[in-house]
Amino acid sequence: MLATFMYGPGDVRVEETADPKILQPTDAIVKIVLSCICGSDLHAYHGGGIRSGVSAMGHEFLGLVEETGANVQTLKKGDLVVAPFVWADNTCDFCREGLHTSCRHGGVWGAGDVGGAQAEAVRVPLADGTLVKLPVGVDSELLPDLLTLSDVFCTGYHAAFKGRVCEDTTVTVIGDGAVGLSAVLSAKLLGASRIILMGRHEARTDLGVEFGATDVVPERGEEGIARVKDLTGGDGTHVVIEAVGFPEAFDQAFGVVRPGGTVSRVGVPQYQDANVGMASMFFPNITLTGGVAPARAYIERLMPKILDGTIHPGRVFDRAISLAEVPDGYKAMDDRTALKVLVRP
Repeated sequence: MLATFMYGPGDVRVEETADPKILQPTDAIVKIVLSCICGSDLHAYHGGGIRSGVSAMGHEFLGLVEETGANVQTLKKGDLVVAPFVWADNTCDFCREGLHTSCRHGGVWGAGDVGGAQAEAVRVPLADGTLVKLPVGVDSELLPDLLTLSDVFCTGYHAAFKGRVCEDTTVTVIGDGAVGLSAVLSAKLLGASRIILMGRHEARTDLGVEFGATDVVPERGEEGIARVKDLTGGDGTHVVIEAVGFPEAFDQAFGVVRPGGTVSRVGVPQYQDANVGMASMFFPNITLTGGVAPARAYIERLMPKILDGTIHPGRVFDRAISLAEVPDGYKAMDDRTALKVLVRP
């Protein structure tokens, strides 16, 4: 089969590799129908992240179950399923608490003997706990929306949920990438009456307005902070969602958060040190939260909103490509000529 591998910074290749096989009785083999490229993949594309050596790429997918191990009980061949971006048993204490990213028996795609999702097929460990059946056909127009449950929409929702967004909170979202726009949509879904989107790419911020942003601030740094303060009577907002991952965005978040407010950070951090001292965080009683989204905990909560047409988070996909074109998809996202690239193997 064909699969995507990263050999080093900027070096993405689609190559022939062995077909996945059942290795454990709890495994399933899934033929991938839709995958995509994640903004976090670009960190590896630039030479960052935790990967070393040749890496199998991709962690977001939905597809058809092709084969199941002897102990798989809830799935059968032909089921259409979506997978969160980590695999987990869904039964350990951390999973029961909704923290599947810390599953005692789980892991990540593209590591060890588990392949990546930018491929024609993938072995899914702990299939009963990982995969969620979709109540639609393989020809459904909702598939791009449902694919966002694998990561990007759930990550945006996680940011808003951890920030305790509700009808009584004002929100600033820093970053107009797919996660930032998903956070706007999530904040609107949770009832926020005012959502300020900080971004400067007009096509993206226009979508953010359609998702629910009430204001757009294209300025950055001190100028952007001043603009948000001006819009909020000098206070800032109750919740700030940082969806970028760079230190400048972190500092900007603390510049626009209201005293007593919350900074919810879901941009993959590209730094180790941050300003969390007396003036920025301690004295104004700022809460810092966020982290890696346990997407599996949110899939069944959010899916009905997609199925009934309340939301269409798949609008973040603005380009669709074949598997062979994945290297071009990375380049398009890196060049910001594409927001988020959908892959149809």
